[in-house]
Amino acid sequence: MCGIAGQFNFQRGEPVERETIVRMARSIAHRGPDDEGFFIAGPVGLGFRRLSIIDLASGHQPMSDAEETVWIIFNGEIYNYKELRGELQSKGHQFRTNSDTEVIIHGYKEWGTDVFNHLNGMFGLAIWDVRKQRLVVARDAMGIKLVYYRLADGQLTFGSEIRAVLAAYDTAPQVDASALNLFLRFRYTPSPYTIFQGVRKLAPGTLLVVEKGKCREERWYNFVPTPFATPKKDKEAVSELLDLYKHAVQRHLLSDVPVGILLSGGVDSGLLLALMNEHGGSWPAYTVGYGKSFADDELFDAAETASLLGARHVTVMLDQGEFERSLPKIVECLEEPIATSSIVPMYFVSQRARQNVKVALIGQGPDELFGGYKRHLGVHYGNWWRGMPAGLRSMAGFAVNRLPRNEMLKRGVRSLASEDRLKRYQDVFSLAATETVDGLFRDDVLPPSNSDELVDSWRELLPQMKYTDELGGFQLLEVRSSLPDELLMYADKLSMAHSLEVRVPYLDRTVVEYVQCLGANLKVRNGTRKWLHRQVCQSYLSSRILKRKKRGFASNVVDQWFQSSLNGSLPDVLLDETSLVFGLLDPKPVRRLLESHQSGRQDNHKLLFSLVMIEQWLRGVHSHQHHMAKVDPSPVRQVV
Repeated sequence: MCGIAGQFNFQRGEPVERETIVRMARSIAHRGPDDEGFFIAGPVGLGFRRLSIIDLASGHQPMSDAEETVWIIFNGEIYNYKELRGELQSKGHQFRTNSDTEVIIHGYKEWGTDVFNHLNGMFGLAIWDVRKQRLVVARDAMGIKLVYYRLADGQLTFGSEIRAVLAAYDTAPQVDASALNLFLRFRYTPSPYTIFQGVRKLAPGTLLVVEKGKCREERWYNFVPTPFATPKKDKEAVSELLDLYKHAVQRHLLSDVPVGILLSGGVDSGLLLALMNEHGGSWPAYTVGYGKSFADDELFDAAETASLLGARHVTVMLDQGEFERSLPKIVECLEEPIATSSIVPMYFVSQRARQNVKVALIGQGPDELFGGYKRHLGVHYGNWWRGMPAGLRSMAGFAVNRLPRNEMLKRGVRSLASEDRLKRYQDVFSLAATETVDGLFRDDVLPPSNSDELVDSWRELLPQMKYTDELGGFQLLEVRSSLPDELLMYADKLSMAHSLEVRVPYLDRTVVEYVQCLGANLKVRNGTRKWLHRQVCQSYLSSRILKRKKRGFASNVVDQWFQSSLNGSLPDVLLDETSLVFGLLDPKPVRRLLESHQSGRQDNHKLLFSLVMIEQWLRGVHSHQHHMAKVDPSPVRQVV
C-alpha cells in the first residue's frame, strides 16, 4: 500500500527531470513513510513511496524483472497473487521476491495488459515496457485505489493523489466550473472529471496506454452481469454468498503487519468481524462516539457487538467543536470537496487505528450491492410508479411537491418518471434539480452544456447493463461511479493521510460479480432491503444486532451538528459576500437557499453542506500551494 507518481514525455522524448519526480513522490510521503524509490530513464520517470505490508524485506519499488525489461510502480494489494505466482511458475517464470508486485510484472510479460483481468485486488499502477517503449497506467476494477493524471503538450503526468500531479508544475490550477456544477448536483466529482481544469481521474476498470507518440484510454474491465440460467433458490444463494464472503475475508487478512477493523454498530461490519474471527481472535475494533447526549451515537451498539464477538474495542470521541475545527484539514486531505458528513468520523477513526495497526478492514459495499439505501426502494418499485395512469401520477406528484421539506421524496417523484434509463438513474443520484444548481452560478461562468455530462460518461457502460433488471442496472452504475468516486475516494484519502491501509472485503471481485448476476428479488423483498445479505448475517449475528437502526458511523449525529451549525457560525461563509465561493456563484440565490432552509420550507442541508465544503476547499487551495512547495532534494535511492 503506497503512493505512485510519474511522468512520460511521449511525443518529443525530452528527458524527465529527476527533481520533478522526487518532488512529486515526496508530496505524497504520508502514503508511504517506510521507503521511497525512483526510476529515471530518458523521457520516463517513476517515483514511489512505500507503506510496507507484505514481503517487508524485498518489496522495494520501482521493481523490475531480472532482465530489466519491465518496470512497475504499484499501489495496492493483490489477494490472489500466490495462486497467480504458482500458475506463472508453471509457465517457466522465475521469481526473486515473495511480493505481489513481482507477480504483476511476470503476469504482464505473459498476458500483456490482459494481466489485469487475472488480478483480484485493489490497485493503481504504472508499467514501463522497455522494449516497446510503452507506458501502461491502470486502476482496479472496483476503483478502490485512485489514479489522477494530466495530459498536455505530449506529456503524461500521473499520481495516486492530485497533489503529486500538481507538484510537477509551477502554475496554480484553475477550478473547473463544469466539474463544480457536477459536484453540487451529486456531492462528489464523478470520474473522469476532477475539480481542477486539466486534471483527470482514471475511471474504475480503465487504463491508459502511451506508446508511439500517442495516449489512448481503454476500459479493460468489461464484465457483463448475466442472470444465472437457473434462478438461485433462497437457500442456495445464502450458502453460495456465505462461501464467497468467507474466502474474500480470508484473502483480505493476508498481511505481515497488524490488522484491525473499523467497526460501526451495524450488521455489515458486525458480520465482517464474525468472519474475521474464523481466522484469529481478539481483533482491535475502532469506533467513533459522540457523547451520551446523542440517541444516534452507535458507540454502545458497536461496543456490544465487539463484546459478543470477542474484539478489543477502542473508542474515538468527537464533539461538535472538533467537527467544526477539523473540517479545513479534512478537506485538505481530500483534495476535492466531498459533501458527506461521514468524512469527519472516517478521518478520526483512521487516525486512532493507525496507532496500533497498519491495516484495517471496513464493511463498505453491501448497501450498494444489495440495495441498502432508501433510493433503492424507489428504483426497484419505479416501474409501478411509471405504470400509473398519467393523470393519477400527475396528481400524486403535485401533492408531493406541495409538501414542506421532504426533498428526497420530491426528487424521487421527479426522477423516477423519466423514460430514459440513464437519465432516470442520474436524476436519482442528484441532490437538486439541474436548473436549481445552474441558477446558483454567476452569469457566463458555466460553459454551454447539455447538463448530461455524467450520463455521457456512463454510455460506454450500457453493454454491461444489457441483461440487468432496473435495480441491477442502477447498482452497476453505483459500483462504477458513486461508490468509488465518493465513499471509496474519501476512505482511501483519509486513511492514507495517517498511513493506514483500508481493505474492503465485500468488494472482492468474486463477491461483486456474483451479486450482480442475481435478480432484484434477492436484494429487495417485500420492502426489506439487503434481503440476501441479511439472511447470511442471521448465521452469525443475534436478532438484537439485526434489528438495529442503520446509522453508518453515526453520520446522523454529524448531520445534526451541521444543521445546528446552520444557525451558528457556518452560515457566515454563505452570507459573507467576500467568501471565495462567490467568485463563481451568485450570492442572491445562495442566500435564498439558506433562508428557505432556516424557515423550514425546505430541507436544503445537503446542498448547503456542499456549498460550505466548496468554500472550505477554496480557502485551502488559496492558503496551501502544495504544488509550489519546496521539497528537500536530499540523496535518494535511485535506479537508472
